[in-house]
Amino acid sequence: MRTQHRAWKLAAVAVVIYAATGLAQSQNPFGIPTPDKPQPSGTIEAVPGSRAQGWLSQGRSEVLARHGMVATSDPLAAQAGLEILRKGGNAIDAAVATGAVLDVTSQNDTGIGGDLFALVWVAKDKKLYALNSAGWAPAGWTPEFFTKQLAVTRVPGNGVNSATVPGAISGYDALMKRFGTMTFNETFERAAQLADEGWALAERRHSDLRGAVKGLLADPDSKQTFLKGDDAPALYSIIRNPGLSRALRIIQKQGRDGFYRGEIADAIVAKVTKNGGVMTKKDIEEFQSEWVEPISTNYHGHDVFELPPPGQGFAALEMLNILEVCAPTLNVNLATLGPSNPMYWHVMVEAKKLAYSDLLARNADPKFAKVPLDELLSKSYAAKLCKKIDPNVASVPSVGGGTDGGTIYLTTADRWGNMVSLVHSVFSVYGSRAVVPPFGFVLHNRGSAFSLDAKSPNLVAPHKRPFHSIIAGFVMKNGLPMMTFGNMGGSVQPETHAQHMVNLIDHGMNVQMTTDAARFTHNQNSNQLSLETALFNLVGAALKGKGHNVRAANGGAVGGYQGILFTRDATLPEPTFDERSIRLDLPVNGIYRAGSDHRKDGQAVGW
Repeated sequence: MRTQHRAWKLAAVAVVIYAATGLAQSQNPFGIPTPDKPQPSGTIEAVPGSRAQGWLSQGRSEVLARHGMVATSDPLAAQAGLEILRKGGNAIDAAVATGAVLDVTSQNDTGIGGDLFALVWVAKDKKLYALNSAGWAPAGWTPEFFTKQLAVTRVPGNGVNSATVPGAISGYDALMKRFGTMTFNETFERAAQLADEGWALAERRHSDLRGAVKGLLADPDSKQTFLKGDDAPALYSIIRNPGLSRALRIIQKQGRDGFYRGEIADAIVAKVTKNGGVMTKKDIEEFQSEWVEPISTNYHGHDVFELPPPGQGFAALEMLNILEVCAPTLNVNLATLGPSNPMYWHVMVEAKKLAYSDLLARNADPKFAKVPLDELLSKSYAAKLCKKIDPNVASVPSVGGGTDGGTIYLTTADRWGNMVSLVHSVFSVYGSRAVVPPFGFVLHNRGSAFSLDAKSPNLVAPHKRPFHSIIAGFVMKNGLPMMTFGNMGGSVQPETHAQHMVNLIDHGMNVQMTTDAARFTHNQNSNQLSLETALFNLVGAALKGKGHNVRAANGGAVGGYQGILFTRDATLPEPTFDERSIRLDLPVNGIYRAGSDHRKDGQAVGW
């Protein structure tokens, strides 16, 4: 006992000396959170290390694989998609499985109460298809419903009267029925299991949840589903959602009808009606996804594709047209200047302002308003805009507006050569913040993007789809697929799509480097230009000298990217589809290269 006592005494003295010399250990070893430090790593002062090859600031290497690839903003979701590919499913099946897990783990961004869009390259058809699965407004949504019955001057930003009919499950169903090889039973299994057994709360989602606590407390069902008491659960804690698991199991057994015609639809209507909304069972039952034609432009020899309105993808294409046509008239070469030159960023931002002015003035549901895409996406139209760019002075946008929002982007590719570019969202962080009991999913708030201005092409109307911020990108050359890409994050999406294309095509960045490089985002309302901190430190003063209202911002301002590039090997024969169906060991006739944004929690994975 005397020896043990002496040991404890010496240990105590050592701790006192250790603390006195300033060498005491962290109060949060291994980053374990405490009430006073809910995210302890954020308080540590350190500088990042660097790589040993390539661009030394690149965060990670590209992921290379030949049998299949998945990239998205959550590792569990990426692994679920990879699991489907390993079991013999194709890229379409894998995309649905990936999205379903995100619907469980990432309701801050997405969910089965949201919408989705997709671009799908089908290798057998040698064709790119586009799917619009944006839900429409309830039949009772007239301008008068909002201005007179609700007595508001704009569509609410949250609550049941911000929610249009959810389109996501219909979108999954349309994808699998047309191009998949599996059903909801297989593709939803991992998601249902996770919802039941639980998953851990990661840093970014924890931060989003903490920021949304006040809004979630306003809805008792949201409080019960997402919060612990009156606050967010602790970082790294286990989260379960048995109600959502039950919903997913219903869809596994009953398919699309389990959501749009059964007890889930009944629960949505009950939730909406209880809280003063007018969505009916008929609104939900009659909704259908729509296959549409993708839109495109050619940028320096590469065909860049986006989804048509009501999505905002045409702004990315118009921005690329302006850059291609107008840069030479300004005696500017983006490739020569490079992203360390203030003039480079000035031209990029000015092109963005012009493209977004057209977007905000003209975008709408094409079934209700004419969106003149032929004109807006022509090189001749871009040439008319060049005179509006002053190389020495920042302009004021002619049209303001824009939307924030949370989104997920995912992309998949398989050994047959099929590739999927898919974006899926509940819009704002936790959408409408109205959870549908007893099924544990939040309704999106896409309806808040409608206008109540009678002159707006985006004026709310029954069964009309609102201005949509979510977009998915695709690149082809000489009629062959090259790359899927996307950049989640509300209004930043078109401007970041254009930035990635310039990075990849003009500068030759690889598919990982383009996301690790610093980006800008510009607010069309305030005319404020946000640069990620290192970029601000490099060119901020010079851009301020040109009249830009510049500020430094962290990575949360510029969204999150994922991308898969296919590099074809001309020396490899392409097996027939019958051969691939018989032999599951045959890889694609080339290499998939993928990148994933370090600003989010995800990864690219392949086999």
